[in-house]
Amino acid sequence: MILTGPAIRESVEAGRITIAPFDADLLNPNSYNYRLGRTLKQIISDPTDPTRPAETAVIELPEEGYVLRPGVVYLGATVETLGSAEFVTSLIGRSSLGRLGMFLQISADLGQLGPAHRWTLEIKVVQPLRVYPEMRIGQVSFWAPVGGRLLYTGHYAHISEPAPCSPAVAAGVGAALVRQEVAA
Repeated sequence: MILTGPAIRESVEAGRITIAPFDADLLNPNSYNYRLGRTLKQIISDPTDPTRPAETAVIELPEEGYVLRPGVVYLGATVETLGSAEFVTSLIGRSSLGRLGMFLQISADLGQLGPAHRWTLEIKVVQPLRVYPEMRIGQVSFWAPVGGRLLYTGHYAHISEPAPCSPAVAAGVGAALVRQEVAA
């Protein structure tokens, strides 16, 4: 069951959802618009390899905006601290930016129950697109889980800046290779 805008506001006021800073003007019928932080990280590893730390270039967004380029993965972060131990978050893009060719949260739109933090955003565009610091870039919805709750306490739980893939938590053979290389 998804929370409506009024239910999100009530849950924020009751302390059951964290959205900080909270601005009622950013509420939608069943979501809340979140904004893009002032820093992006561009993945520059070639090739990228989930068993090794990603190389990144830091981009500070100027007030006049910054043009994202196709074929590049950018990592951003939300301005807002978001989270809940009672409701599951889902971060998705805004249709207005999707119509301009932006993909947001490429493969990881489902959040976890647990600590509130500024979320890493996965951003890719299909044509050059200018973005601005603190622009409305996506929306978060909150879902009531069914069953027992297990709070997420993993690697990304408390990171509040754009965070590339961590080899320590990469799934599959790659993680085993890291352990073998360290042991060798």
